[in-house]
Amino acid sequence: MLTEKRFILAAASTAAILPAQAAQKVTLENARTERPNVIFILLDDAGYGDFGCYGQQRIETPNIDALAEHGVRFTNMYAGAPVSAPSRCTLLTGMHSGHAQIRSNDEMLDRGNVWSIRAMCEDPELEGQAPLAPGTPTLGTMMHEAGYRTAMIGKWGLGNVSSGSTPLDMGFDYFYGYLCQRMAQCYYPPFFYNNREREYTNNPPLELGDKFDAGADPYDRASYAKFKGKVYSPDAVYEKIEKFVEQNRRDPFFLMWTTTIPHSALTAPDEWVDYYVRKFGDEKPVYTGKGYFPVRYPRATYAAMISYLDYQIGELVKLLKKQGLYDNTVIMITSDNGPSHNSYTSTSWFDCAAPFRSDRGYTKRSLHEGGIRMPFIVSWGKRLHPAVCDYIGYFPDVMPTLAAIAGIPQSKWPKCDGESFLPSIMGREEEQNNHSYLYWEFPKFKGGNGWLCVRMGRWKGLVEDVADGCTKMQLYDIEYDKREERDVAAEHPDIVADMWQAIYASHTPALNPLFQLNVCYPEGFLPRSILK
Repeated sequence: MLTEKRFILAAASTAAILPAQAAQKVTLENARTERPNVIFILLDDAGYGDFGCYGQQRIETPNIDALAEHGVRFTNMYAGAPVSAPSRCTLLTGMHSGHAQIRSNDEMLDRGNVWSIRAMCEDPELEGQAPLAPGTPTLGTMMHEAGYRTAMIGKWGLGNVSSGSTPLDMGFDYFYGYLCQRMAQCYYPPFFYNNREREYTNNPPLELGDKFDAGADPYDRASYAKFKGKVYSPDAVYEKIEKFVEQNRRDPFFLMWTTTIPHSALTAPDEWVDYYVRKFGDEKPVYTGKGYFPVRYPRATYAAMISYLDYQIGELVKLLKKQGLYDNTVIMITSDNGPSHNSYTSTSWFDCAAPFRSDRGYTKRSLHEGGIRMPFIVSWGKRLHPAVCDYIGYFPDVMPTLAAIAGIPQSKWPKCDGESFLPSIMGREEEQNNHSYLYWEFPKFKGGNGWLCVRMGRWKGLVEDVADGCTKMQLYDIEYDKREERDVAAEHPDIVADMWQAIYASHTPALNPLFQLNVCYPEGFLPRSILK
């Protein structure tokens, strides 16, 4: 039986809003005989309900479930944003989206044909998204300076090779994978980056959105051969992960495994797809949507992708045990944002965001729970008491938590918006500092018109259509109304008022014009003094 630990924040209707603090006063005895290794596994577009340990009934994840069973499974952890690049920015820098440099996806369209994989092959300057500023403190720089061997293997998405914002520029000793998140959507890519150099795969050139050959039968699996190559990216990435662990087994290491699974285009090994075809039965193919490749069995393939990653995680655990590293390795597993709704995914059928809404408009690209509430699992060999933890936190908390785990003095912690949740991991709730509120903003993006969001204890405030000057706040008792169906703002004007104070204290202008959000305040709003 798992031990339930509930850490509820102070009541929302306090007279003043206390901002999240960067420095902590956590007193913990050293739980390590030596500095632990840290492996942070970040999925791409996986939902809160995509793992068995979070209630998924159709997709099998026995290895992830086993880590949760013997570790700590968090129920109130949030991503930093509802899309990839800004979420990764908050994770790496510890800054929430009101302070972060990157607040949305910026493909920097003025460079030219950035959506063409073939064009990117010819011109590396077309790759990548908006970069971080040179010298930005990150998880990589923090752990590197603490004496860790650092690596990011998988997807980056925060700058191209000439931007001064690659993993190697941001504190990671080794990088293998994709710099560009558009390129990462092809699971048979023409190349990977091995540090700063391209490593070509001899995969056939593919273009996202490529269609069937004329006369091809969408029910014939042979028609899909043209959308595959010889090198499947999750295999190439995992090979480098094993190699990194083996090469660094004698020294402390920090590894970020930033997989593209289960982001579209849906692609998985045939034997794993076949397993779920037998389980689910036949399906209608999807081949008329925009932006990705046709898929014969969309539901089976989505499930196969997650189960295949689960298998690889199981293989990594075996390797850690073989090398004698498992009990001294912290493993964290989460996702960058909620599940996607596109022509190829079956988000509603799998109920990927359950118990939150999995409907279109309530998942990725939204600040509803399905867009930002994430699975979050922490394993540390035999050193943790298995628990389910209700600590309310988000990606900015990872930086101070890893600093505490690595034994970095608080005087050397980078400035951030997070709280260390190491006390919650170790079962020391009496030493846990809690946020008085969490804050998100998300500028106008792909159909959305700008969002603001505050989580304050059991309450969640949400403002949509911010770009149009909207100041109507929806208020939900998220502890009981997980699907955000009953707006109780009219019943709790004091809580709404406190949330507007939190917004005022948290929003700063973005330097990138694309990320700017003109926040309007309700009529009669007067900012109170904010206690520091």
